[in-house]
Amino acid sequence: MGRSILVTGATGTVGGRVMAHLLRAGAGVRALTRTPADLPLGAERALGDLSEPGSLHDAVDGVEAVFLVWPFASADGLEAVLKVMAAHARRIVYLSSAAVREHERQAESLIERSGMEWTILRPHAFAANTLRWAGQVRAGDVVRGPYGQAAMSLVHEDDIAAVAVRALTEDGHAGAVHELTGPRSLTQAEQARIIGEAIGRPVRWEETDPREARREMLARGWPAGVVDGILRAQAEMTADAAPVTAAVAEVTAGAPRTFRSWADEHAHAFRAGARAARIHEYGSAEVIRHEEAPLPAPGPGEVLVRVAATSFNPSETGLRAGLLQAVLPVALPYTLGWDVSGTVVAVGAGVTRWSRGDRVIGRLDGGGAAAEYVAAPAAALAAAPRAIPPADAAAIPVAALTAWQAVFEHAEVSAGTRVLINGAGGGVGGFAVQLAKRAGATVIATAGPRSAGVVRSQGADRIVDYTAEPLPGGVDAVINLVGVDEGKAAELASLVRPGGVAVSIATPLPSPAATHFVTRNDPAQLAQIVALVDAGDLTVDVAESLPLSELASVHRRSEAGLTRGKIILIP
Repeated sequence: MGRSILVTGATGTVGGRVMAHLLRAGAGVRALTRTPADLPLGAERALGDLSEPGSLHDAVDGVEAVFLVWPFASADGLEAVLKVMAAHARRIVYLSSAAVREHERQAESLIERSGMEWTILRPHAFAANTLRWAGQVRAGDVVRGPYGQAAMSLVHEDDIAAVAVRALTEDGHAGAVHELTGPRSLTQAEQARIIGEAIGRPVRWEETDPREARREMLARGWPAGVVDGILRAQAEMTADAAPVTAAVAEVTAGAPRTFRSWADEHAHAFRAGARAARIHEYGSAEVIRHEEAPLPAPGPGEVLVRVAATSFNPSETGLRAGLLQAVLPVALPYTLGWDVSGTVVAVGAGVTRWSRGDRVIGRLDGGGAAAEYVAAPAAALAAAPRAIPPADAAAIPVAALTAWQAVFEHAEVSAGTRVLINGAGGGVGGFAVQLAKRAGATVIATAGPRSAGVVRSQGADRIVDYTAEPLPGGVDAVINLVGVDEGKAAELASLVRPGGVAVSIATPLPSPAATHFVTRNDPAQLAQIVALVDAGDLTVDVAESLPLSELASVHRRSEAGLTRGKIILIP
């Protein structure tokens, strides 16, 4: 299908996911909005109002298919809207419901007579409906409501979207009515328990009188007919569990997502806080606290990321000890963690590059990644590599950016360069060796016995055991990645031939030809690095993978010289 697909309800629970799935599939996407709205990168905005059919002509012009969410409790006006759509579009997919309420039944009938190829989606209970309990869960450990034993097969909005995208972009769905459910029925009490497991504390169900629930829903402004319909359906599902269908698997050729997976993805909505590794004062590793902190909210230009992992950078020991206050002042309490890999779960105002569900990595100059969730500047992020596990990707940002800038911008390594990399066994060193070798350089690398094998596998032409051998001179470039004393700094500077260059990210080297630099954050470079990882041209060596609760121990080991390579920490 070469033309665009119009998505109505594009900022809603299902419409937003349909738009995201279409963009990932490479389809042209046009989002219908009544007013200017924030949209993912690649989506075209089309202004129009479903209550005013005449406003839709420009929005539908050039459209091949339409995903229709009808937002009204009546089918009045839909016939005129369908006439405008049918004048341009060949195909329509309508989001109905398994309840097939009267206005939905009328809408389905009008769509079947519209002249377009039609597909109807009838999802059963949305997993997202449990968000109505979020306030109760944030406030305590109890969800109160009637009919706790009502069993329903909750469907993930991403499964609804996946089915919709198949019907919008593939032949073979004309005239189909897809009843969509999750993989199994769960009682409301079981749903509450699973939400508790996702947020890491028990949540139980407390039964209440249906009449009390009815009064509360009416007080919140729900129409009486809707309230009575919900309670009646719940009472029926107490006696007979809602059915489970195979439609998601049959259409998408993939297993439907479980409610547990949905709860894990949306755990932030049920939490008042999240676990984080923070310091409240400067000092030894003992000042690191693993504690509950306020859940961050994404501000303008930010996204909320569910952290898959962060990674340890030795310079964080200096920050923690208060040695970097002059160059990197922070407000206490401070959440550690400059590297992040994770999944976007919410977006702030003005963000167009990312949408919920996107996997991202980045360097966070303000820290905060040593936590379950972090609000990150959207502009600082790059798409995460697909070729490695999400947690492993946390080893990339700080270390790989530093190596890239040292090798290419400051040492200007190219084919034929003879380069000495001092500290090749560290996290930055592993990337520097690979990048220099990929540029065609002859790479001499210093590494101790614990690191030599890994450094050799990364492409070093010669390994020098700095504990037992002298360093070779006459090199075109020296890249120093570790702190050294004055004598060693002078020795490293003396190894460079006339006209060569010395580069250091740690102790400055005493030479007119020497450069000392601080890595800058560069998401465009990070995207290039990710492309190399996905192409198999750059490997990510994770020396250790530990729970975040071990961060203080990692700090102590690093200060004692007992760590190697990149260590990732998983919340």
